[in-house]
Amino acid sequence: MGHREDLLEGAKTCLLEKGWVGTTARDIVAASGANLASIGYHYGSKDALMMEAFLKMTEEWGEQATRRLAAARDQDAGRERQLARVMDAMFEEFAANRPFWVAQMEVIGQLHRNPELKERFAAVLPSGREGVLAIFEGVDDVEVPTGATRTAGAFVHALFIGMWAQWIMDPTSAPTGAELVEGMRRVLTGTVFDAPGK
Repeated sequence: MGHREDLLEGAKTCLLEKGWVGTTARDIVAASGANLASIGYHYGSKDALMMEAFLKMTEEWGEQATRRLAAARDQDAGRERQLARVMDAMFEEFAANRPFWVAQMEVIGQLHRNPELKERFAAVLPSGREGVLAIFEGVDDVEVPTGATRTAGAFVHALFIGMWAQWIMDPTSAPTGAELVEGMRRVLTGTVFDAPGK
């Protein structure tokens, strides 16, 4: 690898170990074996490098999750059971990659202080919705129509972020996939306050 790739890997390591705010340019240099000047030469700034590292980690997670969640699918299961299984598998993903999800939460917390970071996030938001919908539906990103991204993608993305935030706060009280599916059914059918089991 060259300095550019070394820096990217070093920044990814620092994001997981130190977080966005806790990482300095010198930390990245120490983790990468590159020199301080190479950050500016290859990426322009430490924040630009951190953003590239963050996006690369997110892309890599998406590729891995697509493969792992495919194993959770049961083509013979009904729609609701299938969705519940995917959600349960997603919670397992959070547990398996906790440092990554904690880093994601911290990066989101920086958006109001960093206009450039916010702009980059806004630019990838549609593809994030598309990607999460593709994962939930078990298809490739290119198979997701634009209209589905704008509607179902936005809904599934909101559900995903809510699942992740609740899990970060307290994994022991996070709902199961079956409970989330039951909750969606009750909201859509107007039976929110029915007794449990109905």
